[in-house]
Amino acid sequence: MSRHLASDALIIGGGIAGIVTALELLRAGQSVILADRDSAERFGGLALWAFGGMALVDTPLQRKMNIPDSPQRALNDWIRFGELNPDDTWPMQWARYYAEHSRAEVYDWLQQQGVKFMPAVNWVERGRFGDGNSVPRYHIVWGTSRELVRCLISALYQASRDGRLTLLHHHRITALEQQNGSVCGAVGINEETGEDILLRAANVVIASGGINGSHQQCRANWPAERPMPKTMLNGAHPFADGQMHHWVADNLHASLTHTGEMWNYAAGFPHPYPHFAGHGLSTIPCKSALWLNHRGERIGPQPLVTGFDTHWLCQQVAAQEKPWTWHLLNWRIARKEFAISGAEHNQRIRDKQFIRFVLETLTGNDRLVKQMQRESPHFLVDDSLAGLAQQMNSLTRSHDIDAAVLQATADAFDANFRGGSRLQNDDQIRHILHARQWGPDRLRTCRPAPLQKAGAGPFIAIHMQLITRKSLGGLKTDLSSRVLDQHDQPLPGLYCVGEAAGFGGGGASGKRSLEGTFLPGCIMTARAAARSIAHGTDH
Repeated sequence: MSRHLASDALIIGGGIAGIVTALELLRAGQSVILADRDSAERFGGLALWAFGGMALVDTPLQRKMNIPDSPQRALNDWIRFGELNPDDTWPMQWARYYAEHSRAEVYDWLQQQGVKFMPAVNWVERGRFGDGNSVPRYHIVWGTSRELVRCLISALYQASRDGRLTLLHHHRITALEQQNGSVCGAVGINEETGEDILLRAANVVIASGGINGSHQQCRANWPAERPMPKTMLNGAHPFADGQMHHWVADNLHASLTHTGEMWNYAAGFPHPYPHFAGHGLSTIPCKSALWLNHRGERIGPQPLVTGFDTHWLCQQVAAQEKPWTWHLLNWRIARKEFAISGAEHNQRIRDKQFIRFVLETLTGNDRLVKQMQRESPHFLVDDSLAGLAQQMNSLTRSHDIDAAVLQATADAFDANFRGGSRLQNDDQIRHILHARQWGPDRLRTCRPAPLQKAGAGPFIAIHMQLITRKSLGGLKTDLSSRVLDQHDQPLPGLYCVGEAAGFGGGGASGKRSLEGTFLPGCIMTARAAARSIAHGTDH
């Protein structure tokens, strides 16, 4: 026996892109089935855990902070930093659409849903040579992405009070159905009961995420010309395994592009209480920490510093002799700069504790540092560098770290300060000083000082690995989020949104993201699909 259901639209995937598509379709009077593999408690996908940063263009908040942004400026930054190919038609069109419409389609729309942003715009991905975000654009949702998900789920339930929404949790879609050349539904299975299910719909929307939750898929699609580490942590959703859009490409001859382009992070460590196998936490690396190889030597010749080019950082880490690196810092640096991306470890923002957030920003986040010291064996603390070296070797079960080498590494950096600021000539210090020129960064970045500064201890070493996160490639789509075949023709009845669509066009970010483009990309592609389905209007 199998279960049969029908609706106007079927959405495959319950992440933020699927939720927004469903919400907009319900508001347009459509009936919707949303099938998601996860549990009801985890409805919202990766967005439920994410931090909630968004790259938005020419917003009132930017204007309030006297940030001179514009859609054309953002597009220039996007194309240059992402190294987009001008002949890559649909990614280029989606990049332009994002730059021109993120304010109205995301910032204004989210405010109408009751979502608020923190009163400061951060400056991330500036580029190693000033080729990234030329101005600050990173807006942070007050309450993190968890609040975003809750607001939109609440709106979803409000819009479905007349019973036009059917939510199916623990359901895995295994294939799509076609009739007269048009996609008309899907077949799947209830993974709790084993019951087969047949779903009929005039339009089907793929919102199943990317490939980065599967290490097998990551490795299979990894560009041959780029170094790949032997081991990686998983910072993506474990159900983001690429099965759905690979099925569409293989069986319906849809165009699947740029699958080797990924947005991973260079500094992760295992989650102390993992939600799934290989689960990692992605840190926001301390700018003032020394980034070391497995022997305790500083990686160079250009030092690794976060906030400028994540794509480059990942390649440098992946090229190391062993699949881990070390961050060497002290308590003074950690309490001001150490942070972990996501909702779970940003409770002051997540729980909207503004006064406590301000106090921790101004006085130091000892709470998080002590928590990691207590919970994670990869977060090592010692009063001496020699003691730290011993702990580092114990963790890796090696003799890689020579205490004398670690001491020499710290001494070489500290030598920059012997003649005061007049004789400093270290590229990491230059990057730090540049970052501190922007107010929000100055609050979270230490004034450069010797690592062995008196009273700044104890010393800390964090054992880091590359951690997977997001896919930049996916199914090629037009500006109505219709899936295109290998001849650039739309497949009737089939749409794709969010990460499965490479956040628009099959690869709108190119090789690099300006960071914070993913949640807005989910929202914009979802709204485009809903408009096209509900009104039959194409861009």
